[in-house]
Amino acid sequence: MEIKYLSSREVYEKLDMDSCIGLMEEVFAALSNGEVENVVRSMLNTGEGGLLGIMPGLIPSKHAIGAKLITIFHDNYLQGLPSHQGIVAVYDTTNGTLKGICDGTSITAIRTGAVSAVATKYMSRPESTRLALLGSGVQAGTHLDAIACVRDIREVTVWSNSPESMNSFIERYSKKYPGITIKGCETAQEAVKDADIICTVTPSHTPILKGEWVKAGTHINAVGACAKRDRELDSECVRKSKLICDAYSSCMAEAGDYLIPLEEGVFGEDHLLGDLGGVVTGKVTARTSDDDITCFEALGLAAEDVICADWLLSK
Repeated sequence: MEIKYLSSREVYEKLDMDSCIGLMEEVFAALSNGEVENVVRSMLNTGEGGLLGIMPGLIPSKHAIGAKLITIFHDNYLQGLPSHQGIVAVYDTTNGTLKGICDGTSITAIRTGAVSAVATKYMSRPESTRLALLGSGVQAGTHLDAIACVRDIREVTVWSNSPESMNSFIERYSKKYPGITIKGCETAQEAVKDADIICTVTPSHTPILKGEWVKAGTHINAVGACAKRDRELDSECVRKSKLICDAYSSCMAEAGDYLIPLEEGVFGEDHLLGDLGGVVTGKVTARTSDDDITCFEALGLAAEDVICADWLLSK
């Protein structure tokens, strides 16, 4: 059997950010309407500092069922390797035929930023122009690409615990976006003090963003932490926020940003207002005033990967 395979280069060439944002809106609306099945990822420790994630999902309207297999090694940057490496396989639900396999590293990079852009579109103030990025890796770049598609970003502040990575990021993206002022900051507090939108995209196990630093009206995309004992936001930051998740099942299983302050008694389960699908379909309202701090807790869902891979394989 000849297997269709799309490499990382082909994914980046074909899956433009605007199209991916549209796919993410579509899949979250379908999730909210019960038209997609998504299984919480299973994680297996490699025993050598990494994890293997298995993420299955079903999209009946596309006759597509598939899964992402992905490894996560947060220290890979020391070897010049991506922290996330994987594949996405998609099958035809009518006969079980393998539609094909796509590079999962590139899909993950693009769709993660695109999901944050959907959350930003629906939850941030429309006049938001200042973006803060905490982190300067791959996800920082795709988040800038994505957020710039839904908001008129004019200024970007960046903080990273690696000055070399931060400076490299600033040089690269200043050339890509000559109309946007991009500057580095020595501290996370400095980076976020005037931000309208904050994206936390680090592998940190402990909080890098404190609630006392976040001004009224800000929208936060919390992206980096994906384990129940890890978090990027302190308890006060989450308490102050109108909190939305990507999926209840994932949030309850993996979101340390929510689970740790919940265990501390900082708030009750009702602090989680709903999921992004509910926001997209209008069933849930996150922002009710310009002074609200809104927060989207992103864990990453299999359905996001499957719809992207199916779209790519149909081209």
